[in-house]
Amino acid sequence: MTKPKGARARLRHHFLNNIGRVMGTDELREVSGGISEWARRVRELRTEEGYQILTHNDRRDLKPGEYLLESSKPIPAFERGISKEVRALILDRNGFTCQMCGAVAGEDHPFDPTRKTRLHIGHIVDKSVGGSDEPSNLRAICSVCNEGSANVTLDRPSLNKLLVQIRRATIKDQQAVLDWLKSKFEN
Repeated sequence: MTKPKGARARLRHHFLNNIGRVMGTDELREVSGGISEWARRVRELRTEEGYQILTHNDRRDLKPGEYLLESSKPIPAFERGISKEVRALILDRNGFTCQMCGAVAGEDHPFDPTRKTRLHIGHIVDKSVGGSDEPSNLRAICSVCNEGSANVTLDRPSLNKLLVQIRRATIKDQQAVLDWLKSKFEN
């Protein structure tokens, strides 16, 4: 069998031959042919080809610089119509917080503590039912909510509902909410 040409092809081949095995940066750099852009090629395998290559951002048991391909089956690739500038605007506007469950980017996910929260940009009104890529129709959504959303839009809780929940919480949790609000709005 001939060796694949190009760094991305070599990395794809290596991941597919090592499914379920944790690989480090030195190994992947060497497999890529020693190019400085090897990490970009891994990202392209994730974003353009749909391979679920996991990192420490996805699983707590992986350390920074460790990569793992769990399955050879890629998720369907799709064309990205949202620019990186609009993505950054939406994430910043939404406080790097999932607008469905409230999980914060990079922290352990509250409903799946084996994963860290990874945010995506989601449509409020899905494109399949006429939604647009305008910023007013976009929101930050975590991968856990995104996997199960199936074009569902949850309403934001009203002030009264939020206050009722906070009043029902323990004093310790109420204090944590107060501390978080102070840190969010201190300038």
